[in-house]
This record gives sequence, structure tokens and C-alpha cells, in this order.
Amino acid sequence: MTEFDKRVREIAPDQWALGTPCREWSVRDLVGHLVYEQLWAPELLAGCTVSQVGDRFDHDNLGDDPLVSWVVAAAAAREAWLEPSALSKQVHVSSGVIGAEEYCWQMTTDLAVHAWDLARSIGADEQIDADLASTVLKYVEQSVDEWSASPMFDSPVPVAPDADDQTRLIGLLGRKP
Repeated sequence: MTEFDKRVREIAPDQWALGTPCREWSVRDLVGHLVYEQLWAPELLAGCTVSQVGDRFDHDNLGDDPLVSWVVAAAAAREAWLEPSALSKQVHVSSGVIGAEEYCWQMTTDLAVHAWDLARSIGADEQIDADLASTVLKYVEQSVDEWSASPMFDSPVPVAPDADDQTRLIGLLGRKP
């Protein structure tokens, strides 16, 4: 979350319409996607089902001040994740019921990779924390086969055998480092 937050705060007013490595998404769309995900976290961690949340967040959640929208949504999500025993819960997601720890890994992966996407789009520092990249890479390597059939990520992009963990992570999730 910190890596993505850092990049959101660097977006210049004239950069919101720029394209991103995510097909068909502008910078605004990308930030909107992450705001949407952060809005869901407190609801799901509180035990709500997908149908109980319904279409509550199915609109432009960024409004006139996307940065403020991000900060508010991220703070609420962070607070929900910091609740005692948050990671030991079960959460309802669109694919069924999963452990909150798995849900956290999915959200962490999305935030880390989209931090790189956003940095690439706005010309910011693309280097994410090395420990984060290594940790997320280990998680992704365990899950990439089941994700390959989904439209979430493009096919892996080959990288040099001696590439660092961030480059391997980015390539594994279909980005061109």
C-alpha cells in the first residue's frame, strides 16, 4: 500500500488521462481500480458477502479529487487489516469464500504490481521495495498457473535468467520491464 500511495501522490494534474501498462486503463482508471478494491476490504473483513455489499461501489469512486479518494479508501482498508485477528477470518469474494490471509496476498500483489504500472505511466521511480518484490514474487510463483487462465494478467514476458526479483515479478505478470 505504501508503494502505491507514494506513486499516487506523485501524479501531476495533467497525467490522469495517460495510458498505463494495463490494457485500456488510464492512470485515473488504474487508481479507480485500487480505490474500488480498498473500499471492499473493510466490508469483506467485517463479514459482509458480495451480495450484501452489492453495487455500492460500482461508480466513479474518485470524484473531483482522486488523491483524497485514494487516501480515505486506503486508510479505511489499512484500519480493517490492522484489526486483531483480521488475517484469521474467512472472507466472501466473487469466487467464493477464502481465507483473509489469501485475500491479503491478492491485494498486496495488486498494490505492488500496480505501483510499478503507475510509476511507469507517470515517469516516477519504478523501483519498489526489494523485500516486497521478493516476497510477492514467491507468492505469485505459487499462484501463477491458476491465474494464467484468468483475464487478470497478460501472459508472462520472458526476462533474463539473472534478472532481479522485481523484474521477474513484473515479467511473470505480463508486464514488459
